[in-house]
Amino acid sequence: MAAGGSNALLTPDQAAEYLNIPKRTLMDSYQRWGLRHVRVGKHVRFRVRDVENWIDSQTVEP
Repeated sequence: MAAGGSNALLTPDQAAEYLNIPKRTLMDSYQRWGLRHVRVGKHVRFRVRDVENWIDSQTVEP
């Protein structure tokens, strides 16, 4: 993937699969976690780069 990540939008199902967590967990927690999202009308979408940046921010160095 190019530097800076992708602007591609993921549905909640796709984002949950990407994170390997249940969709319900994602939808219950994404705002509390500070996971950036995009509203498309009443629908929530997640940019691939935002998901990857969030993962990086959660990484704990030994």
